[in-house]
Amino acid sequence: MEKKITSPLSEAEARALHCGDNVLISGVIYTGRDAAHKRLVDLLKEGKELPIDVKDAIIYYVGPAPAQPGQVIGSAGPTTSYRMDAYAPALLDLGLRGMIGKGKRSPEVIASMVKNKAVYFGAIGGAGALLAKCIKKAEVIAYDDLGAEAIRRLEVENLPAVVIIDSEGNNLYETGRQDYLSMGK
Repeated sequence: MEKKITSPLSEAEARALHCGDNVLISGVIYTGRDAAHKRLVDLLKEGKELPIDVKDAIIYYVGPAPAQPGQVIGSAGPTTSYRMDAYAPALLDLGLRGMIGKGKRSPEVIASMVKNKAVYFGAIGGAGALLAKCIKKAEVIAYDDLGAEAIRRLEVENLPAVVIIDSEGNNLYETGRQDYLSMGK
């Protein structure tokens, strides 16, 4: 089932999403990869304020290519999510509601998602040029020195994703495999 959602994403909206749902995401999302995540968590450890408000936010794990003339952003495909696993629980505890990436998540991240009622969306790796067309505005808002890994504020329209792990911990990587294996029986 395809659902249209808008970020910021409330807890109630996150809870209404289920493992396997196809979603089109619109609204404001942020980018961040491991270097930016490390800096965010270091700020938390120092008791300092973050450069973004993660409450009900969605972070897209992406390091976009430079924009070509006439483009808002270059190719913007997802990066492997497990690289953020050491940092995600601290941000989830602050109210981060969604993450977009590719690949599996650690048991600790999944437990934190369940505790904090958050969701993990999968975007299609290799489709960065197509995903970039859904990005209507992009601006660097923190850590410009990180280049492609700087934190950006993106305005997106109908960015396609799949709910991989829902707020109850149901995991498409597990249920999909079970469904596939049971088809042959």
